[in-house]
Amino acid sequence: MAKNVGILAMEVYFPPTCIQQIYLRVRNDVDGGRKSENMVFSEEVLEAHDGASKGKYTIGLGQDCMAFCTEVEDVISMSMTAVTSLLEKYGVDPKQIGRLEVGSETVLDKSKSIKTFLMPIFEKCGNTDIEGVDSTNACYGGTAALFNCVNWVESSSWDGRYGLVVCTDSADTCFFIRSHTFRASWAYGSMEYFAVIPILVRRIPLPVSFIVYADMVIAMLIGPNAPIVFESKLRGSHMAHVYDFYKPDLSSEYPVVDGKLSQTCYLMALDSCYKSFCAKYEKLEGKQFSVADADYFVFHSPYNKLVQKSFARLLFNDFTRSAREFIILRYYFCELIWVDLQASQQVAKPLYDAKVQPSTLIPKQVGNMYTASLYAAFASLLHNKNTTLAGQRVILFSYGSGLTATMFSLRFNEGQHPFSLSNIATIMNVSEKLKSRHEFAPEKFVETMQLMEHRYGGKGFVTNQDCSLLAPGTYYLTEVDSKYRRFYAKKAIENGTVANGH
Repeated sequence: MAKNVGILAMEVYFPPTCIQQIYLRVRNDVDGGRKSENMVFSEEVLEAHDGASKGKYTIGLGQDCMAFCTEVEDVISMSMTAVTSLLEKYGVDPKQIGRLEVGSETVLDKSKSIKTFLMPIFEKCGNTDIEGVDSTNACYGGTAALFNCVNWVESSSWDGRYGLVVCTDSADTCFFIRSHTFRASWAYGSMEYFAVIPILVRRIPLPVSFIVYADMVIAMLIGPNAPIVFESKLRGSHMAHVYDFYKPDLSSEYPVVDGKLSQTCYLMALDSCYKSFCAKYEKLEGKQFSVADADYFVFHSPYNKLVQKSFARLLFNDFTRSAREFIILRYYFCELIWVDLQASQQVAKPLYDAKVQPSTLIPKQVGNMYTASLYAAFASLLHNKNTTLAGQRVILFSYGSGLTATMFSLRFNEGQHPFSLSNIATIMNVSEKLKSRHEFAPEKFVETMQLMEHRYGGKGFVTNQDCSLLAPGTYYLTEVDSKYRRFYAKKAIENGTVANGH
């Protein structure tokens, strides 16, 4: 029976191209055959235009930057890059992988799984005996894939080899355009009375704002004697049938969204999962659980402001249960009135800074990565605190619209090289990867997104194969032929080694 099953190794990959959230541009096609002009807006200008309070969009969302793929990258190329990098950097023989699970909501094929595209990495080593396929339910697919691998290693079916989890998404990039015609609101933003519409909107000389979508992959190696151990009996889930965010139109990459309902569902699921988690903890440990019983909390992060609200909500749940650690807060909560969410976040801020803020780096710098979002936040925690995590507990909350949600617990050990907390942080190399990105001008971003939208679901095209911004060892898309078959290449490795950046 395997013991201390959990995450042995991690690797992160996000595209080397990004855009700052604060700047907004839209191409204004002028009637009468005149040359197109660029209109440049900052968030502050947009706030003034809309009559919104200063900081509503910048502070309201709490985001800094957004990573995105150019035409030469997609979920498959990114996944191939992350998996290859993990195996090479940790010295894992591809023959040692016995299960490969992929979590994604990015649909490139309604039948053929993303996992099958990764199999050539193992086939060339003679390993085709690998169980697992893709898991899909909005942003929750990565967690389902992770649980599948952990459960396999813990079960009687385990054959002694490693499990490998890939959380990968190329999130749909949508625009918000002010219009008196539309009265829809976005699920994860504070920008009410905006409509999600395709980016190929012309002759509308109005400000455009980018939502915080992003592209990223997280790869995780699963096995026994791990430095990051699952407390498998400490899980609380909430599953329900809700139309908050869904993608019924298979010809489009864009979702149908009920914004206010989606945020309500997220927080409702959080409450329910926390209640179940606390009940199981009390049954197992014989005492009541509170926020004080965990050193860190990591949340699925559509945007940072929702993470702040979520942690404050956990504190309020503890308050209403009269948890022993929070008796002293009774007076303050009564004075501030909990229904004032801003006031409640002020009460929670000192604990938020200590227990949550260390996990917010990548989500704020990269954006909402769908299935990779929670684990990008977890990677941020490892990056920031790896030297002090041994012996501590972290609680993670995973959410996927529709809806599926789970709260679960992990324990840290230092581990042994190469599967140690310090080595995981070193190999992920988060700071260098963030610093080495190339910032695109907004008009270049718009041009790229227009091309990507035009090619969505398309066939019979060859990419420009410009991999000049990609690090050596990175995979990239070269062609989609007339039969929709996708072809990839790997950028040459310099001096026999892979560069330490992206």
